Amino acid sequence: MGDAIDLSGDGGVLKTIVRRPKAGATGPSEDLPLVDVHYEGTLAETGEVFDTTHEDNTVFSFEVGKGSVIQAWDIALRTMKVGEVAKITCKPEYAYGSAGSPPDIPPNATLIFEVELVACKPRKGSSLSSVSEERARLEELKRQRELAVAVKEEEKKKREEAKAAAAARIQAKLDAKKGQGKGKGKGK
Repeated sequence: MGDAIDLSGDGGVLKTIVRRPKAGATGPSEDLPLVDVHYEGTLAETGEVFDTTHEDNTVFSFEVGKGSVIQAWDIALRTMKVGEVAKITCKPEYAYGSAGSPPDIPPNATLIFEVELVACKPRKGSSLSSVSEERARLEELKRQRELAVAVKEEEKKKREEAKAAAAARIQAKLDAKKGQGKGKGKGK
């Protein structure tokens, strides 16, 4: 086990890595904000387990950074990678505070969680940002297509002008030859 890392800067959220993730493992991000975790929570004072996913082998899923879990988890999970197991020690102000969470968590309780980050996933459906990004991408494609059409039209116009100019030169040469021929014929 490694040394405790002070994630909150005030000792309120301490993380100790129990098992390191594999090299190249991903962590929560804007694109992968949903996490699945296994955990076991104990009261620091008594060591009593108050909650666990290990008994029924379920995963707990939530979106990091949305305030749907205690603040310590939002802070700690951002630093983890898939496959990592960490011991997270949470002071009351980063957990359930002076209210606690009766009947299992008393007021002002320091909590210790052993958390395994099982997976990181994208949000279900499209987020507003991905919709606007897709719309912008489609607008850019449309603009590029319109530009390509305009360039082709311009090239077509230049080719037609070049054909017309070539035809006019040929016609002028033919007319000149006809004129020379008429002139010679008259002189005889």
